[in-house]
Amino acid sequence: MNQGLPSSAADGFPTSSGESLWQSCIDQLAQELPEQQFNTWIKPLVANVADDFSKVIILVGNRFKLDWIRAQYANRIAGLLQQLHGQSILVELVITPKEPQVKIKSVSFSPELESLPESFVGLEEGIPSGPRTRLNTALTFDALVEGTANRMARAAAMHVATMPGQLYNPLFIYGGVGLGKTHLMHAVGNKLLSERPDAKVLYIHAEQFVSDVVKAYQRKTFDEFKERYHSLDLLLIDDVQFFANKERTQEEFFNAFEALLAKKSHIIMTSDTYPKGLTDIHERLVSRFDAGLTVAIEPPELEMRVAILISKSRAEGSEMPEEVAFFVAKNVRSNVRELEGALRKILAYSRFNQKEISIQLARDALRDLLSIQNRQISVENIQKTVADYYKIKVADMYSKKRPASIARPRQIAMYLAKELTQKSLPEIGELFGGRDHTTVLHAVRKITAERQQMADLNQQLHVLEQTLKG
Repeated sequence: MNQGLPSSAADGFPTSSGESLWQSCIDQLAQELPEQQFNTWIKPLVANVADDFSKVIILVGNRFKLDWIRAQYANRIAGLLQQLHGQSILVELVITPKEPQVKIKSVSFSPELESLPESFVGLEEGIPSGPRTRLNTALTFDALVEGTANRMARAAAMHVATMPGQLYNPLFIYGGVGLGKTHLMHAVGNKLLSERPDAKVLYIHAEQFVSDVVKAYQRKTFDEFKERYHSLDLLLIDDVQFFANKERTQEEFFNAFEALLAKKSHIIMTSDTYPKGLTDIHERLVSRFDAGLTVAIEPPELEMRVAILISKSRAEGSEMPEEVAFFVAKNVRSNVRELEGALRKILAYSRFNQKEISIQLARDALRDLLSIQNRQISVENIQKTVADYYKIKVADMYSKKRPASIARPRQIAMYLAKELTQKSLPEIGELFGGRDHTTVLHAVRKITAERQQMADLNQQLHVLEQTLKG
């Protein structure tokens, strides 16, 4: 079975050329990888496919990128190409020479012969010297679709980009995966650099900061470490929850934090939960996180999901009809990353089959996703999950009891039923003990409004949503 392949490839759709073979591989990787990883490492790759499909040469910009792609992605690329073509293909990674005298260095491998390491150690040594921001220049404010779910976070980020070091310092952005937290941080850095090209800006994932602390201790290079981090004008650090249980890292980050604030540099952080929800992180650090402005990014509402699909399809050179965008948006609700994955799958399916984008084509392209959703999430499952979470009886979901300890979970279950299933308001009401659809609508509006204002409720809903989605 060709599980995980684009539907047309799995069905034996012929590959007409080397270009389409490589494009099929790229389309599948786009579905599998987070957007930032895909845009940084995979999208820039150029491949030359031999006429007889015996070899694929992938051109890479430098030795560092070659080593990283070899360690992290090469085995998957080779395996995909073999599955798509149906026969073994020799793959070579080649450094593109920038000057005539530069010697081309290559690495050959085959998925059957080589087992690649899961991680690559020593990244810093391969990065060229000079200013390094690690920013993705494609992630700008203009490229971010605005909606109710991200409006406050976007406004705060824009303010920081235009007036860094003043209000909202630090800016702490939290929310579930794939909602645009990282995009916002890159947008701030890119805008600041467009107005102040000499500004010292660094985007980094919390895991890289941990790695830098370890290296500084091993090599006794803390002066260089402090010079790098304490001299910044803007520090953008992703997923600070990874600092949990790392005592020395927390201490060094606290020192960097204090040094940056003292010189009126700005700090923006992201996390999967609000500051006080972080576990195994020192209270003094949590209090610093919470001292500026904390904003949430929510899962996008229906209209925002539709806008995202239409905008990103145009960016890919295709037009998605509005009715198709509504169909996809109603079925893909969790985050922007999943929306983008669904879009890429539809575009690839359309291209492979040479058919116009329609609701039926979208249904065919997403049939696996729709099947999983229909199988896993039902109103009954929501009622049981919510009842277990709030320690009430499932029967209380249908009863006429109205104490807050029961009414509140019941409203939350109604809200989740509307968000995570295709049931109409009357259908949901019927499944909650024959209640009127206006009761369900009231519950949905109430929980929607309170979710944006109450961090505790928002966190509870995130937990319930992730539990239900498996």
